[in-house]
Amino acid sequence: MKKLSKNALIGYPSGIITGITYGLNPLFAMPLIRKGAAIESILFFRYLFAVVLLGLFLLLTKQSFRISAKQAGVLLLLGLLYTSSSLFLFEAYHYIASGLATTLVFLYPVLVAIIMVFLRVVPSWPVWLAIGATFGGVLLMTQGSGSEASDPLGVALSLGSALVYALFIVIINRSKVIASISNTLLTFYALSVGALVFLGQITTSDAPITAGITTGSDWLNLLGLALLPTIVSTATLAIATRNIGATKASVLGVFEPITAILIGTLMFGEPLTLHIIAGISIAIMAVTFMISVTKR
Repeated sequence: MKKLSKNALIGYPSGIITGITYGLNPLFAMPLIRKGAAIESILFFRYLFAVVLLGLFLLLTKQSFRISAKQAGVLLLLGLLYTSSSLFLFEAYHYIASGLATTLVFLYPVLVAIIMVFLRVVPSWPVWLAIGATFGGVLLMTQGSGSEASDPLGVALSLGSALVYALFIVIINRSKVIASISNTLLTFYALSVGALVFLGQITTSDAPITAGITTGSDWLNLLGLALLPTIVSTATLAIATRNIGATKASVLGVFEPITAILIGTLMFGEPLTLHIIAGISIAIMAVTFMISVTKR
């Protein structure tokens, strides 16, 4: 049996870590939302703490912060895309069930594959099969999660989140301008843009910046958001995308809804149905199949 390449050995685990860590969002965010913290405040502190931690890491490891004007333009675009994806998804929760919103956002692997086709990079049939199977698995996971009607605005916001996230992945994979920038520095600047955007939103709002954030555990939840679903997930996404390509990295995002569902079941008492078990099984088998067949 042919061995996996060095890029695959780095890229596939990174993609899995991306999905798992991003799926931890509800673990840290739900207690804050339930206490009445504003979405803009949660996302601002999440990005701010991440930027500070990454900045300290760059200083301690004596890495340069220097970038060219062209690189700054691409990093600004990446930051706006990443920020928009988070904001669209959180706003979608106001209009449709979170399970449906998560499912719609997971359309991003399909959107990545379609965008790559326009860039004349056609995925192989195992990747297309994995895309279809993983999305089918996610659909199955959300069956019976709610019966409320789907608001068109919520659906549009979720699809918008998926589209800008797909563009974020493709640009990281295809842009030669930022190819020389380290994953840490890329993440630092992308999240810096997000922190500034949410700070601007807070300053135009009447609500106090720390509304609903009063205890030590609240601040620990914000720190958790900064570390795992933000720093780790964004950095490992860049690593995975650069090593195995945008399409395969996005397919591995299936671990995001899997993790979120398990967190909901174990931490928040949400039911673990046969639909969920079957969906998780299908998605994991599809990803395993993709990894075993495509060894480039």
